[in-house]
Amino acid sequence: MESRTKRTLIAIGASIALLAGGAVFAAPPFEGAEYCAECHPGQYNDWKVSGHPYKLRNGDVAQFAPLPLPEGYTWDDISYVIGGYKWKSRYMDRDGFIITSVRTPDGEVPGHNQYNMMTGRWVDYHAGEEKPYDCGRCHTTGYSPEGHQDGLPGIIGTWEFGGIQCEECHGPGDEMSVDTSAAACGRCHSRGEFDTIPAKGGFIRHHEQYNEMLASPHSWANCVTCHDPHKKAEFSIERTCEDCHDDIAAAYAPTRMAGVGVDCIDCHMPYASKSAEALGPNTGDVRTHLFRIETDPAYRMFTEDGAFVNLDPSGQGAVTIDFACMGCHRNVDRDTLAREAENFHDKPLRVIRAVAR
Repeated sequence: MESRTKRTLIAIGASIALLAGGAVFAAPPFEGAEYCAECHPGQYNDWKVSGHPYKLRNGDVAQFAPLPLPEGYTWDDISYVIGGYKWKSRYMDRDGFIITSVRTPDGEVPGHNQYNMMTGRWVDYHAGEEKPYDCGRCHTTGYSPEGHQDGLPGIIGTWEFGGIQCEECHGPGDEMSVDTSAAACGRCHSRGEFDTIPAKGGFIRHHEQYNEMLASPHSWANCVTCHDPHKKAEFSIERTCEDCHDDIAAAYAPTRMAGVGVDCIDCHMPYASKSAEALGPNTGDVRTHLFRIETDPAYRMFTEDGAFVNLDPSGQGAVTIDFACMGCHRNVDRDTLAREAENFHDKPLRVIRAVAR
């Protein structure tokens, strides 16, 4: 703590001197997450086991994860690993390019360069292409689009630290800004224009939670309304559905579906998004944040070309029967499921409200 105090006093003294001399105040330098941990050990410990630190790791560190390597490569060939926490891992060679081929006894073969962690499968990612790494804006802390990290020609831009550390959201050093808006998270948890929701292969594409929130009934909320952003997603819930929708939750509690463990998010936040690969019919690997369910069996979630989620004239999207119901009820036809889903909460709500009177 003494070293931190000294640094703070030095920074304050320097600021006073600069202001007295009419100089422009410079932003403090980046210090690293361990610096923040001196005063915020709880948040640091939560963050350390979340996904944010692991968006990008030096190969010398990532090799202890452990992670498998593309065929024919050793850790001496790897400069950085992208991901490798929950969904997938990709690898960068010693020139900073993303590895897109494997080395076999018969020579280089395109593909089998992305490892999907939930299924243990190697799949193709830009197979055989020369693929520079240009994702530093959302994978690193203190990113600048100028230059090449470590002098590696395949890397576009430079950064202070790999992964998303405290200072990426709170500012460098003792600056400590606190922006709790959804837009702050949306700088990375978005894709394309905010008034669209890009899709591909029958699923919403990954890191689009902000786009989805804006097209949902919860567009008024901030991410931190429900989540503690320092924690791993499944342990980060600060406010549950029941906290706001208490009457619906009370009416749902005695139903058969509740009795077998079906929760609000199973239907209203199904796995309609995909980061690595689909885990089954109508089952991706990331939960959607659209929330509203459209029960019309003729309604289609995606545009005709499959490139976007369909939005109504007010800009709202919806989860369809395919994902809300058919992820579990795979042998039941859409029309039957639609009839069951329509006004699903209304009858038990009428009963509980009548009793309350």
